[in-house]
Amino acid sequence: MSSNAAFTSVSMRQNLVPPTQGLVPISSSSASPLVSSTPSSNTRPTGSPFDWPPPVRLYVQRSFAPENTKKGVSNQDLEAKLKLVIKEAAESNQLRLLDWDEMLLPQEMLWNERAATVKPINSPWRALSSLGAQELKSTNGSHPKKRKSAERDNNPHSEDIDPPWRKASNRGIVEARAPKQPSVHNDRAEKRQRKNQEKVSVGDGSSKSYHSLEKRKRRFEDDQPSVQSSQPYIQARDTSPLPNPDEGPIVGRSQTLEKQFFRLTSAPNPDSVRPLPILEQTLELLKLKWRKESNYAYICDQFKSLRQDLTVQHIKNEFTVNVYEIHARIALEKGDLGEYNQCQTQLRALYPQNLGGHPPEFKAYRILYLIHTCNRTDMNDVLADLTQAEKYQPAIQHALDVRSALALGNYHKFFRLYLETPNMGAYLMDMFVVRERVAALANICRAYKPNVKIRFITEELGFESDGESVEFLVELDAQTLLEESDDGLRLLTGAAGSIFETAKNAAFRRVDIKGQI
Repeated sequence: MSSNAAFTSVSMRQNLVPPTQGLVPISSSSASPLVSSTPSSNTRPTGSPFDWPPPVRLYVQRSFAPENTKKGVSNQDLEAKLKLVIKEAAESNQLRLLDWDEMLLPQEMLWNERAATVKPINSPWRALSSLGAQELKSTNGSHPKKRKSAERDNNPHSEDIDPPWRKASNRGIVEARAPKQPSVHNDRAEKRQRKNQEKVSVGDGSSKSYHSLEKRKRRFEDDQPSVQSSQPYIQARDTSPLPNPDEGPIVGRSQTLEKQFFRLTSAPNPDSVRPLPILEQTLELLKLKWRKESNYAYICDQFKSLRQDLTVQHIKNEFTVNVYEIHARIALEKGDLGEYNQCQTQLRALYPQNLGGHPPEFKAYRILYLIHTCNRTDMNDVLADLTQAEKYQPAIQHALDVRSALALGNYHKFFRLYLETPNMGAYLMDMFVVRERVAALANICRAYKPNVKIRFITEELGFESDGESVEFLVELDAQTLLEESDDGLRLLTGAAGSIFETAKNAAFRRVDIKGQI
């Protein structure tokens, strides 16, 4: 055997601990599996979940609890942030030292980080917090994480929102930002948005958007009161220091009884808002003027201004209910279903708060209104919400009888009920009584032949006189069906043909009302 052996003999190792002295450097390609597979205590960032302390496990459970879900924070973002928090705590040897019960959840950390990068909102009327603004941007299809990545690097105060252990270590910043794949649709939408913004910002006023904004601005500046009154109006858009949204609703300081209605485009000015005592005086003045002048354009404008002052001050009491009820009755009297529906919608939200008023009366109005609009879906909802006690209220019982008569095709009972309508329900029934008369005439022409007396038509269809019946027939182009006889004027039902059927089909077309509930 040659003296130059092909290997170098070494002493046998007695344990698995690597030698600390005289160790020959080993390249990565020839590293021993035993040495490379033995991890150091300093290279384990987080460890196995089974090694986590119980507070950390509870922290993870709270992070994924449904009640802690934050809108705009996806599960992917939540998982990435949670891993980062636990990793950084483990790297800084604080996994067992931190108070995980008081630790912010990952979604809350993401929420605060995004809020810190949002630019201040210039419109005080929106009174939105930074969190609310970020939520709106997230739901509109933007990329909050990409925006956070771009703005966080340029934010000199970004360190103020970091957890305590992140200040000691700058690692993990890149991992905190989970990249998203670019969306072609969103890119195109952002390009269109930038293009529109450039058009609006054109100084020479050549774009259509710019002209529209300038036209709207001039309309508000040049708009003058159209109704003359003994007391001067005050403008609702006077400039004054804007209220702090965190301080709650404003309290008006204006002492003017009458004020023209303006749709608010900024935060309300307390100097132009009337407090509750002044609003009560205003209501008495409006009721007096309505009885004397009956100027609906003026009264409607004043009531809308009155309702606006109640809304901006968050006043919800018996007086608020009274204002909406009076305005709804006046709108019904003038046939303004748009304003009536706005008042009815607010009353439906106020009545459950037990603030007073007349709920049975307006529930009966709603049933009659749904009959007018042929809205069977909402009618079923209203009927399901009625209690047994409400069904025995006279106004509601009358409205239910009207519905039943029409459902059964009993026009004789319907027109008897029409002549006995309580409260102001007759104004609503007037809106659909014409079509029901046409439908009843079509049935009479099929059932009574060859003719019937005009007096019979007058009594069955709820007319006040025979002359009114004849005028109604003439409006339907049925004058050729009228014939004089020894016992009076008669309607030739046998020769009617499809005259009334055609008129019935035209009368029952879908009703589309502005401001429909």
